[in-house]
Amino acid sequence: MHTVYVGVGSNLGDRQSTILAALQRLRKEARVEAVSSYYETPPAGGCAGPAFLNVAAKLTTALEPAAFEGFVRGIETAIGRQTRTPLDARPIDIDILLVDDIIANFGRFEVPHPYLERRAFNLIPLAEIAPDAVEPRSGKTIAQLASAVPHEGITRKARAIHFVANKQEEAPDVRLSLNRVGVSSVKHIIRLNIGGKERLFHGDFTMVADLAPDKAGVHMSRFSELLEAATLDVLARKDKPSRVEDLTEQIAREIVGSQGALRADVRLRAEFGLERWTPVSGKRTEETYTLVGIAHADAHGTRRIVGVEAEGMTACPCAQLMVREHSIRELQDAGFSEADAIRAIDALPVATHNQRGRGGVYIGAETPFSDDIRAEDLVEIVESSMSSETYDLLKRPDEFFIVNKAHHNPKFVEDVVRGILARALDVYADFPDATYIGATQVNYESIHKHDAFAEAFGLFGEFRRELRDGTHVDVKTDLASWLGTRPSPAVTI
Repeated sequence: MHTVYVGVGSNLGDRQSTILAALQRLRKEARVEAVSSYYETPPAGGCAGPAFLNVAAKLTTALEPAAFEGFVRGIETAIGRQTRTPLDARPIDIDILLVDDIIANFGRFEVPHPYLERRAFNLIPLAEIAPDAVEPRSGKTIAQLASAVPHEGITRKARAIHFVANKQEEAPDVRLSLNRVGVSSVKHIIRLNIGGKERLFHGDFTMVADLAPDKAGVHMSRFSELLEAATLDVLARKDKPSRVEDLTEQIAREIVGSQGALRADVRLRAEFGLERWTPVSGKRTEETYTLVGIAHADAHGTRRIVGVEAEGMTACPCAQLMVREHSIRELQDAGFSEADAIRAIDALPVATHNQRGRGGVYIGAETPFSDDIRAEDLVEIVESSMSSETYDLLKRPDEFFIVNKAHHNPKFVEDVVRGILARALDVYADFPDATYIGATQVNYESIHKHDAFAEAFGLFGEFRRELRDGTHVDVKTDLASWLGTRPSPAVTI
């Protein structure tokens, strides 16, 4: 087995999604041992386009270096890189930086990378995961090389969801014992800090609670005031919560602690935007996503979930396979040999029906691991699991890019959910086995008169055991069990 360090970068399209897609494809021939944080870097050496996003990854592979290099170039082509011109903007760029302690020229490429000592955008991410690795030509460690290059303009994308919100008020009236009462569709403006900028977004709260038998009975109309009061109390404090899950957790705790409820569940959904660059034309756009925060509080403590929902598109593998088989027969009937017919079909994207999809990922982690979850990363996990991301703004070359990408990357609804799980396990590889994850995908079918849906949920440890041992974990931990709440027919959390 060879130990390989690679640098993966992108400065067009959905950059993080594309990088995650590259890492996922690398897993076909390599084991991903470690991945650095994302680093945003200005284009170097006159390279065109917007800022790059770069990561470094440590891999182990059975492929020999030259074969691995060919495998990597195939990944770049499959993801959508259309040019090898050094200074062109590109949706994906994979550099092989180090292979074991080999110093060699394999004709098309060298290891170590010939310009590694000057490339801060490779060295700084690499120093995060392999500071003691030795660059064999110089004999210096990566940490030493990284400290010697300029760091100006290179920023590490901190993992954090920053969220500040507003809510409502209440005081109880009637003395009655009730099991679960609450309010839903409570609209409030949310202040979301993304990329250092505070913006306003519309939040939608759902709040339910059990009340102690000796608690003042509740009219539904007045109970909403109780819950609003708890929210306003939280938001009036000087140390306002900055993360969506902190906000929902504190509100749930407030309802239990100050209002005598036995347990409380709070859910918040909020629309937020992220800056994106179209994949070919490089046009700036802003795409809208949904942020989800869920919290449960009772006498034993609190637990919370954070998640996102995002849209993309999928191309149907089944219909594509039928079109492929039919096209090969048609070419043979037209006089092509079977080998030539297959070679021609392999070179082209094959037609199939496609559909818009909406996926979601929801993660529950204890501190300090919960501090490492940020909305942007969750969005990339969802989008990169579909056949292609989509954009509100599309020029004709961008439209071609997305359709071509999707048809080269067909996905069943089940494939998307499995991809979300696998990517999350990679991105949060250091999270403990007790971490909860849920994944959903609905495809709004184009030719069927139904929609396709898939869902999976469980603990990181349960999914890791399936991947590691190949054994089916039949009964996995569901959301209600992890939170410590109870499912309700009235409100789905």
